Amino acid sequence: MNKLQEYLDSHDVSEIYPSEIANFLKQVDDSEFSDALRLVPKDLLGDVALALPDRLFDDVVENLSVDELSHAVSELESDDQADFMQELEEHDETIASEVFEALHEDDKQEIRHLKSYEEDEAGAYMQLEIFTANKDEVVQDVIKRFARLRKENELENVQNLFIVNKDNKLRYAVGLDDLLIFDFSKTLIENIEGHEDSFEPIKSEDREDIKDIVRTFEEYDLSVLAIVNTYGVLMGRITSDDIYDVIQDEATEQMYNLAGVDDEAEEDDEIFQAAKKRASWLGLNLFTAIIASLVIGMFSDTLESMVALAILMPIVASMGGNAGTQSLTVVVRQLALGDISQGDAMRIIKKETMIALGNGIIFAIVMGTIAYFWFGIDMLGVVIALSMVINLLMAGLFGAAVPLFLKRLDIDPAIGSTVILTTVTDVVGFLSFLGLATWILL
Repeated sequence: MNKLQEYLDSHDVSEIYPSEIANFLKQVDDSEFSDALRLVPKDLLGDVALALPDRLFDDVVENLSVDELSHAVSELESDDQADFMQELEEHDETIASEVFEALHEDDKQEIRHLKSYEEDEAGAYMQLEIFTANKDEVVQDVIKRFARLRKENELENVQNLFIVNKDNKLRYAVGLDDLLIFDFSKTLIENIEGHEDSFEPIKSEDREDIKDIVRTFEEYDLSVLAIVNTYGVLMGRITSDDIYDVIQDEATEQMYNLAGVDDEAEEDDEIFQAAKKRASWLGLNLFTAIIASLVIGMFSDTLESMVALAILMPIVASMGGNAGTQSLTVVVRQLALGDISQGDAMRIIKKETMIALGNGIIFAIVMGTIAYFWFGIDMLGVVIALSMVINLLMAGLFGAAVPLFLKRLDIDPAIGSTVILTTVTDVVGFLSFLGLATWILL
């Protein structure tokens, strides 16, 4: 807490970053959290709370009154206001209702508008505070108005002037650096005429999937994107900081799903809920493990007659599992990044299959040689070598094909892929190894 005090004392309010305050609060003991929170400037409480993990966000809510919470919300930009109220509702609907009623009517309308969008729609992430001007306005008047709004703290992080017609339909987007070299005595459209292509706005519709918006930001290297409705009317903007959050959330969700973990459950502080979600995946894994065990049971006589098979058997399954996971991870990530088109499926499957086959042949020779000299049994090396080639080949095939197939069905490729792949590599590995051993050695 002393470090937080020192940080606040050594910085002007305008120089303080909410994320840095949040980092200090994360390190504070629970017994000191309330006192530390009182040190935070009131105007920054909302931003600080949003920068904290869910557990500490709840602590913030419990330590603030309704009036303090409503003031914190009122100091946020529109998109952050909607996020704050959403988290507040998840914490306590009664408190959220009281805070909402205490807000100014303009803030209420903006929050209602943003919450009318689905979670995966671009409109849910847009910011309603935008700097606009009519195409017939004189540049000098526009700059004066911008300066006034900026001084009054009505606008933040403005990079572009959005130029609209009388129906508020977006016509052009002018960077502030370009605006400064315009002829101040002329209108905006007079400055733009003859250079329309240079100021053609990059825009997306408010009902577009947020994942497509991420692709647009990456493709055009944007810091801000104009959002319009179906009729071209300017609705708001999405800034790069929101896109960073979306990218991070997507990456986290993928990692959790590949591990069979529910990201929402893990963010919750409830141990029972997290354990319940994990148990469902573990139960499915247990079922697939039983299937693999049944395959082994089919060759119990073979295993009893040659102990070496039991020693070498896990190697075949393990190599197949690792090879499959490599292919699966690469394909799932490329799908998430949009690097695989609809007509790319066969190319990806062929590539991953050939890589797995090549590695299978290399390690088959290595392991076959080791097995022969290890146990001194004729043809044992051939058996494990053939088995490894078969299993790694199937691992590469299914590691690439499963996520592509799930994507075709509009199912998140990260969900369930690992379970399917593990089942395939275990069953194929045991079946090929023990089957070949029975046929060749006995």
